[in-house]
Amino acid sequence: MKKRQLGLNGPIVSEIGYGAMGISLAYGASDESEGIATIQRAFELGVTFFDTAELYGWGENERIVGKAVKGFRDDIVIATKFGFTKEYGTDSRPEHIREVTENSLRYLGIEQIDVLYQHRVDHNVPIEDVAGAVKDLIQAGKVKHFGLSEAGPESIRRAHAVQPVAMLQTEYSLFERDVEVLFPLLRELGIGFVPYSPLGRGFLTGTAKPADQYEETDMRRTDPRWQPGNFERNVEAVRQLTELAATKDATVAQLALAWLLAQGDDIVPIPGTRSRERIEENVGAAEVQLTEADLAKIRDILPKGGFGARYIDAWMPSWT
Repeated sequence: MKKRQLGLNGPIVSEIGYGAMGISLAYGASDESEGIATIQRAFELGVTFFDTAELYGWGENERIVGKAVKGFRDDIVIATKFGFTKEYGTDSRPEHIREVTENSLRYLGIEQIDVLYQHRVDHNVPIEDVAGAVKDLIQAGKVKHFGLSEAGPESIRRAHAVQPVAMLQTEYSLFERDVEVLFPLLRELGIGFVPYSPLGRGFLTGTAKPADQYEETDMRRTDPRWQPGNFERNVEAVRQLTELAATKDATVAQLALAWLLAQGDDIVPIPGTRSRERIEENVGAAEVQLTEADLAKIRDILPKGGFGARYIDAWMPSWT
């Protein structure tokens, strides 16, 4: 697989990464052995960028990722995140950042975290203090690169002035375009971009079911895109995208990932899956070439993204 550099001074990684959240959080019952096998299959196929977080099981997800990559740790880039509490509040106090970092190093079984993200902006802690704490960890050799997630322009600029931000991670897909307003700033500052949920939490795989057909622990039961009215309109959009994908001998998921790759060489999506077969499909997206006519057709189908908000109100990030 081809490589891309995230930011002017960020890591060089495979152009498609892997998001590990779904192994242990938000998408129903998990299977550790299959999760490990999927991560290892991703590496076999050329994936070198693996994303996890403290939030994803409070160490459980990091432990699984660490176990899976132990045999090739030196050949990959591992990203993790701090900033949530178990009550789903935020806590980015410097002392908490240091505590979470030590925990993550232990759970992952590594000596240095390649990318450490603030998972969400903490409005109770100045972003300069957050960046300064990560800067100290970088100087101590515990972290290589600093990242932000779901941050707005003011936070990005202020953090970057203290410790250069290598990359921003925010939801971005054919269904969710709001973050595009930040692209000029990111490119001005030389910050790479990592789209999470690049397949619309699975909707853009063409396998979406009505909300009430998912397990109680699956976030799609309450996701606004799956609710009546929005669901049917999104299904129709995916049907049209699937027809377009077929003309490229591709699946709709491959089309969606290829569209992201076409938005800039500084963009590396991190689709997540617990299926080895799906990993093979996702990686295959790197071979799909979209023409200007294809991109125009996609704009016609989804000119402003999908139907329905990307989170319920209680979970919607606030950019500052």
